[in-house]
Amino acid sequence: MIFLKLGGSLITDKKQTETAQYSIIERLAFEIARACQANSDLQLVLGHGSGSFGHYAAAKHGTHMGASTRDDWLGFSNVWSAADRLNRLILDQLRAVGLSPVRFSPSSSAIASDGKLMHMSVEPIVRCLEAGLLPVVYGDVAFDRQRGSTILSTEQIFSYLAEQLKPQRLLFAGIEPGVYADYSVQSEIVPIISECNLQEINFSGPTGTDVTGGMAEKVRLTLEISRRLSSLEVRIFSGLETGTVENALAGGSPGTLILFGG
Repeated sequence: MIFLKLGGSLITDKKQTETAQYSIIERLAFEIARACQANSDLQLVLGHGSGSFGHYAAAKHGTHMGASTRDDWLGFSNVWSAADRLNRLILDQLRAVGLSPVRFSPSSSAIASDGKLMHMSVEPIVRCLEAGLLPVVYGDVAFDRQRGSTILSTEQIFSYLAEQLKPQRLLFAGIEPGVYADYSVQSEIVPIISECNLQEINFSGPTGTDVTGGMAEKVRLTLEISRRLSSLEVRIFSGLETGTVENALAGGSPGTLILFGG
């Protein structure tokens, strides 16, 4: 089983509100379809970020910080709607290339507590896989026992599902070719990251601010997943080059390998 995430920075233009990268989404859908056709035994759980759809709305309403007032909950609904619009674009393109996607929205099946995913329905996803369909999850709003509301990233969802479904590989396709050794110069990709060399990586840009689009948090979360599932292969790579996602699904080894231990 493989988990594949299509990053929000890959499938949308994060500099412009609700701007999908249609040509990239179309190409990625074809690559996924070809990989599935080439390997009929492939079990795939697909996830995607919300990019310039969910992130702009979330920043406007502060939904990740919680909700209590009527205006807060209207914001919650607006963020849900923005993430839903992008998800529908993805699903439509997957269907157009002959795949059979079924979405599993965290907003309707997950519960969080203080921003942490506590429960998400897994059996429907298992049955979806058994039926030969393609389950699709994505970054979405969720109800939170302490805050009222929060936002769950695809990485958080994958982390939770990985413990239940035990995938062999987690693939994260974004716009960067891997994890840079130093984000202030962005010249060298680290081939393997473990807890032994994590502290050597500079995740900050020249001004000291994080310019990685959440790469530090992504690496932290994937290391945590690897710690719990030591046989898991986790890779972070770019999906901008044609064929890279298809090759990765076929067993290729692009980008940076995240490895517990070492």
